[in-house]
Amino acid sequence: MKKIVVSSFLCIGLSLCGIAQKTAPPAPVYPVPSARQLAWHQLETYAFIHFTTNTFTDKEWGFGDEDPKIFNPLKVDADQWAAVLKQTGFKAMILTTKHHDGFTLWPSKYTDHSVKNSPWKNGKGDVVKEASDAARKAGLKFGVYLSPWDRNRADYGSPSYITYYRNQLKELFTTYGPIFEMWFDGANGGDGYYGGTNEKRKINGAAYYDWPATLKLVRSMQPNVLFFSDAGPDIRWVGNESGVAGATNWNSITPDTLYAGKAGITGLLNTGSADGTKWIPAEVDVSIRPGWFYHASEDSKVKTPEQLFNIYLTSVGRGSNLLLNIPPDRNGVFHPTDVAALEGFKKLLDERLTHNLAKQARVKASNVRGHSAVYNGAKITDGDRNTYWATDDGVTKADVEVQLPAAKKISYVLLQEYIALGQRISGFVVEAQEGGSWKEIATGTTIGYKRILKIDPVVTSRIRLRITGSKAAPLISNLALY
Repeated sequence: MKKIVVSSFLCIGLSLCGIAQKTAPPAPVYPVPSARQLAWHQLETYAFIHFTTNTFTDKEWGFGDEDPKIFNPLKVDADQWAAVLKQTGFKAMILTTKHHDGFTLWPSKYTDHSVKNSPWKNGKGDVVKEASDAARKAGLKFGVYLSPWDRNRADYGSPSYITYYRNQLKELFTTYGPIFEMWFDGANGGDGYYGGTNEKRKINGAAYYDWPATLKLVRSMQPNVLFFSDAGPDIRWVGNESGVAGATNWNSITPDTLYAGKAGITGLLNTGSADGTKWIPAEVDVSIRPGWFYHASEDSKVKTPEQLFNIYLTSVGRGSNLLLNIPPDRNGVFHPTDVAALEGFKKLLDERLTHNLAKQARVKASNVRGHSAVYNGAKITDGDRNTYWATDDGVTKADVEVQLPAAKKISYVLLQEYIALGQRISGFVVEAQEGGSWKEIATGTTIGYKRILKIDPVVTSRIRLRITGSKAAPLISNLALY
């Protein structure tokens, strides 16, 4: 007699056969970040290093007629830069390898306006090598800024300058190891030395550099590099140098008509565009001092730890990354005042945003995708950035409640979307339960990678997040309370 085998698909329901039905994950809401961009979001804070002849001429923008001999630091201690950054929580440094004056911090074979003609280390020094080596030794990523404008070059404005600029990019991207970000800005054209002509020159910023070809060249050498400029293509400028991203901050813009230096786009860059076609998140660049280069007259004007913390809230706390400029002094080191400010800033971060009161807290959600444990509310307090609470398709308004074991004083609420599937949320309210009723303590529009809300301190055991608007099913990966 043959044994009869009953196929599982004859079961009336898969669950009756002991096979749990799987709930499909949410569909992406485009645009979505690349793997490189996702890794960039997780950096959060890194440093700009402005250091060149301007440090010794006491200028912000060199004219291009500087004698290379003026560049003569007592020493260049890039290890000190890297150590301070590492100790104070920074993840990378971006060095100004050439500012608008055209002076190169490495011994470029394409120009005489370079450290190779300075007395520093008898012309044998290389700041880019020392900085890149120090960064890697400290476990920091390394990036470069190479100004497109060059007030020293006689051929600036002609096609031959573009060949020169690309040759210098080849030197940088084939000599100094992995470079995570290439930074260039919209300061292009104007008066300058230009080989002794001492005149004003204009260029067509939209076309002169042929950025698509230039960036293709760079990516052929280092495929994983991220490009920053006003319009990206990977990271956009935030539209100001004050340390403030938009309270509404979409990671997307439509860059078809944008280019570095285009006028009238700062508002768009600050807020992004809800219907933007490309994922191009904002980077907030700001200096710890009034200027970008070291000036002794500004030693008393270094931003305080409290000011730096507030900038953190309006940059990282609004879904952007913070690029904080710390300029070395004429000794080639970070000034003690700047170091003290950075240490104080780190202390505030540790005191205010380290002990998460909601870690592993109980959570109750008004809707859970497919009633699946994979997407339940507990995912927002499990400490795993790769899990998230999600609602059913079509449910764009929902709430999730965090229940603490006991009442705690709360001053900050941190929210994060699961942005790998796109940025979705356009409106939210945070409430605290007091005396048995719910009280609104914060409202906002976008969340993105990270949103930190400073609130009037409240003592409560229950916090509720209400999503009031979303492009599709909202995905929350983290809710932390401090």
